[in-house]
Amino acid sequence: MPSMMRSLYRAVWASPERRARKLPEFAEVAAAGGRALVRAAELTRDPVLRRRFLAHARDEARHAELFRARGLALSAAHPGTGTGGSAGGWLAPGERGLDDLRVEGERDEALLAFIHLSESAAARDFALYRGVLDHDAETQAVFDHILRDEVFHMRYSRGELDRIGPNRRSRLLWWVRLRRLWKGYLRLA
Repeated sequence: MPSMMRSLYRAVWASPERRARKLPEFAEVAAAGGRALVRAAELTRDPVLRRRFLAHARDEARHAELFRARGLALSAAHPGTGTGGSAGGWLAPGERGLDDLRVEGERDEALLAFIHLSESAAARDFALYRGVLDHDAETQAVFDHILRDEVFHMRYSRGELDRIGPNRRSRLLWWVRLRRLWKGYLRLA
């Protein structure tokens, strides 16, 4: 990462008050992603995917609890920390993606492509955040723990995509990327 970006992320995460506001937001996104994965497990006809989605949902619930607990600990250590939106949230987007997951009407291949891209983005972002949190070992440890799961989720979703959509992974990943860009454009418009 260029040193300018590292400095920017370091500045965003330097404030314990900002961390106390941002981490509960991450918790909400992780919890929503877990609920979407439970729904995906209910809808799939593939028993292997059902087990994978449920295991992933449990991980997301655990991530939500880790983020929530760390946010509460920071809030307790820094009284007066508000729960409003965090300034600089666009600079540290967090686990964005699974919160946008709509499972009804989607094929398993599309869901796996969406999950793979979301988990890849989360793993990249969490590695950056972990790297600039050397002044807060406890929050850094939360990101480190969750990052290991994100990397696993990224790998399992790619492997399952290869299993159920052989020779179609690249096309599916591009299709999901294009859908995300289109949805982002529509939100801005």
